[in-house]
Amino acid sequence: MTTSETKLSMKLLIDTKAKKVLFAEAEKNCVDFLFLILSLPVATVIKLLKKKGMNYGCLPKLYDSVENLNDTYIQSKDILLKPKSSVIGISCIPLLSIDDVPATTQKTFYACSNTYSHSSVSDDPRANCTSCQCPMSRRLSYVAPPVASGAVASTSGFVKDVVTYMVMDDLVIKPMSTISSITLLNKFNVKDVGVLQEEVVNFGMEEVIQLIIASFESKTVLTSVFMSLIKVSK
Repeated sequence: MTTSETKLSMKLLIDTKAKKVLFAEAEKNCVDFLFLILSLPVATVIKLLKKKGMNYGCLPKLYDSVENLNDTYIQSKDILLKPKSSVIGISCIPLLSIDDVPATTQKTFYACSNTYSHSSVSDDPRANCTSCQCPMSRRLSYVAPPVASGAVASTSGFVKDVVTYMVMDDLVIKPMSTISSITLLNKFNVKDVGVLQEEVVNFGMEEVIQLIIASFESKTVLTSVFMSLIKVSK
């Protein structure tokens, strides 16, 4: 699983007898990435899946319908196919690039090219002025407010870099502690610590896609994605 694109890692605690991941230890950058998934627009998730040739369900067909529709019949494809994330300033989070999650910090608006008196504004220079039907090709300067409306600033990720975090098999995330680890071992009815195995997994976009898919289909996400890639000690 270690490739040139690897940017994230987790330490899994595996029950070799039950052949499942009990939980994982993860640092801030990994947890930031997992939380970032929640902000992805549906179209962005579909685009990521399509890049890997994965067309699950009917939503990819809906995406293709917009992509293949002639411009004669649709006003703006980008609104649907390249939606903006509700989180801004996410460049510090690895794996998903700005191309994957369009930023909301830079906007371009256009006004009527015929006169300054018409108040119509568009984000597409191909639009026509509602007053005189002239092209809306005069570029305006956009000044963003301190915090963009409807967006959340996240210049340093989502969680604080003060502790190691525990990621459960069903993606429940909480701060790591010795007491919580012991409590979980009792919860999973682990009587013999000899059956436990620690394994550090490094993962990139291939595993990320699998994580996203598994999160919709399973309540044992880490087991579903990583167990087949790990050599379990006997």
